[in-house]
Amino acid sequence: MDILTTREGGIFTIELNRPQKKNAITADMYGALTAALIEAGEAPAVRAVMIVGKRDVFTAGNDLQDFIDHPPSSDDSPVFRFLREISRASKPLVAAVCGPAVGVGTTMLLHCDLVYAGDNARFSLPFAQLGLVPEAASSLLLPELFGYQRAAERLLLGEPFGADEALQMGLVSAVLPADAVVGHARLQADKLVALPAAAVRATKRLMKQGRIEAIGSRMLLEGEEFRERLKSPEAREAFAAFFERRRPDFSRFD
Repeated sequence: MDILTTREGGIFTIELNRPQKKNAITADMYGALTAALIEAGEAPAVRAVMIVGKRDVFTAGNDLQDFIDHPPSSDDSPVFRFLREISRASKPLVAAVCGPAVGVGTTMLLHCDLVYAGDNARFSLPFAQLGLVPEAASSLLLPELFGYQRAAERLLLGEPFGADEALQMGLVSAVLPADAVVGHARLQADKLVALPAAAVRATKRLMKQGRIEAIGSRMLLEGEEFRERLKSPEAREAFAAFFERRRPDFSRFD
């Protein structure tokens, strides 16, 4: 299965398990991720949720062929349902990230509470490069977190950045050797499990309270623009260039 879930000691672990495709996420996988988050949220025995990938890759982002075959056509599309669910999760989310974290692999981390990165982690936000726009309210949250100019550099140019820079800008909580990341994340999740669960959830709710409405509103705006850009000639050129293994040519577009 491409999404694995396990429960152990109050921790619900969600694992991206498609390494042969660099954990690229399909519509079906988004559906499974959403279902897993809902299950974890509704289970009284679950006190913390872990999201993990593989040692060499967190996720390459959207599976572009699947994305073309099943484009998000509304706010109820699998990718947008997943983003809404992770942004509203009431229980603490702990992410362990190694290797590439592309697109949604980076933006989903903005909604996690503790993020631990391997020293081999590489983050990138290539939305504009694909003729698209950001999602997951990242157009709101990244300028708040990074500062406007650094966020603009990441979102407009889409160039990868490493774990140390992610730590400096506040995207991750700590950087560790790649082999130690999942173990450390689990130790931190164990600490959360040992705390009073209601107090942990209330603390998270209070920290996020002032941004819930703004995040939801920004996600709707991004989703509308994203779907429009997906039909644009620039996006068609970007996707064609990807599959033809060539540089895209945007010079003929205004």
